[in-house]
Amino acid sequence: MSSSIRLLPDLLINQIAAGEVIERPASALKELMENSLDAGATDIAVQLEGGGVKLLRVRDNGKGIAKEELPLALMRHATSKIASLDDLQRVDSMGFRGEALASMAAVAQLALSSRTAQDTHGWKVEAIDGRISEPVPSSQPQGTTVELRELYFNTPARRKFLKSDSTEFAHCEETFKRIALSRPDAAFSLQHNGKAVWQLPAQPIAARIAAILGDEFGHAAVTVERQVANLSLQGLAALPAYSRGTRDAQYFFVNGRFVRDKVASHALRQAYQDILHHQRHPAFVLFLDMPPEQVDVNVHPAKSEVRFRESQGIHQFIFHTLHEALSIPASVGEPDAADAQSSIGAGFQPAPMPSPYRPQQQNIGFGAAQQQATYRLWEAQTEKDNVGWVEHSDTHHPLAQTNDGYRSAPPILQETEHPLGYAIGQLSGIYILAQNTQGLIVVDMHAAHERIVYEKLKAALDAERIATQPLLVPVTFYAEPLDIATVEANQDALHQLGFELAPLSPTQLALRAMPVMLKQSEAEAVAFEVLRELREYGASRALTERRNELLATLACHAAVRANHSLSITEMNALLREMEQTERAGQCNHGRPTWFQMTMSDLDKMFMRGK
Repeated sequence: MSSSIRLLPDLLINQIAAGEVIERPASALKELMENSLDAGATDIAVQLEGGGVKLLRVRDNGKGIAKEELPLALMRHATSKIASLDDLQRVDSMGFRGEALASMAAVAQLALSSRTAQDTHGWKVEAIDGRISEPVPSSQPQGTTVELRELYFNTPARRKFLKSDSTEFAHCEETFKRIALSRPDAAFSLQHNGKAVWQLPAQPIAARIAAILGDEFGHAAVTVERQVANLSLQGLAALPAYSRGTRDAQYFFVNGRFVRDKVASHALRQAYQDILHHQRHPAFVLFLDMPPEQVDVNVHPAKSEVRFRESQGIHQFIFHTLHEALSIPASVGEPDAADAQSSIGAGFQPAPMPSPYRPQQQNIGFGAAQQQATYRLWEAQTEKDNVGWVEHSDTHHPLAQTNDGYRSAPPILQETEHPLGYAIGQLSGIYILAQNTQGLIVVDMHAAHERIVYEKLKAALDAERIATQPLLVPVTFYAEPLDIATVEANQDALHQLGFELAPLSPTQLALRAMPVMLKQSEAEAVAFEVLRELREYGASRALTERRNELLATLACHAAVRANHSLSITEMNALLREMEQTERAGQCNHGRPTWFQMTMSDLDKMFMRGK
């Protein structure tokens, strides 16, 4: 049955738009808070009831809306932020579509009150089912208040898809935190069901991040700061020890707008891939600033997605900036004071820069009580004026200190001392025990050696000079016809990786040379790993985007195995190489490679000095 084409009523058009723009109370809250910021507000108060479904009120102290413009503000495609295509192509405001308020007015009972600096009193309009009342006087102070009641009251089919009040409030709170992070120069407050939840004054960015993500994040984060031409990336990125099982602690802003972008997400994952355990997610608060004409924010009604004009360049910029920030310096000195005081805005005071030799946050298998007594987050860099020992026959007595009795040995970074100390033995063929001036170092020798070999292989492949070792007696092994074909088709890639591999027969391969860093005893297994990568992904992908995965596999085969007995000399050689290797604190899979137990920790475990 055919039907004639007709125009839809304005109310239905707005209700359809509301389905895209106002997905839930959090979507409405985002639009209203962004409007407040666009109006120059420095104080934004949010009040919710029933998770924002029963009541959502946003009050600001912005410039306000004139009486004659109040009805216009509730109409579709009415906005003060753009007037032409040129404006749309370089949007620098949070909102610009002119759809949000009209959509809210179509699906909720809306009241809009506002007062400009020139008005003697405020004015108020109301909208129900899209019908807008005439402006009436209001006691509104300067600024604007938008009040939504009974969201989706007139579209019950849509309202039933809303979750419980607690779930909807959780989404609203997350939206509130994102916007509060983006503008630390403004004050924000949040109430739910009459109870104050958040009260954030205008504050430096570091204080705002600490207030929302907690001090633990600040102590576990490194400062990210880089500017190239008109691109700037600044913020904080947590070290792997702070990783999470979800993406809840990931905040990425483009020109002050929170976004989830595939290009940025991929670059961030790549930056962490060498140091983060699989199934864990990094934590960060990062601000990418760029000319507005180089990013398209008009991609999705919710404006949570963007499209970069030069996506490949942006990807490389994000990746290299974060990769360098997370790379632990090879030198064994403390960070330069100037580096530690770098900022991402006026008044920014970053958390202490990480030392490659600071204790990690994970435990190493002790019982819960011992873990609690032994380990703590690293709170700050050691204060050199407050360290020292007085040795007595029965127990140790630390000199007077200002850090609540937390004992620190003399600085470990001395010309005659190595940060990871000197080996004193091996435990169960798995762990190296070493002594430094702070106490006991415990090293997972396989994990540590794996990282060392991996970094060496990466450097060698980048320089196109992987050292090879001809085998006196070639290693021969059975191979499938597919393996034979892979060898014949990928000789250049094999040579680039340091392998000389050739068919002996339709079912047999001979390995005549291999990288010096790999073990001959692992020759067959390593050769098959390389052939599998080349067969599944091709030489080009295996040597580019799959390069790190391939080299990590080779490093795992090359690393010293558990239950392999090492001499004291060999152990010390491994410790020295760790001190000169980037990211030595984690193996290729993101697991920690070593832990520090101070003398103070040990004293507490044995109740010395009690």
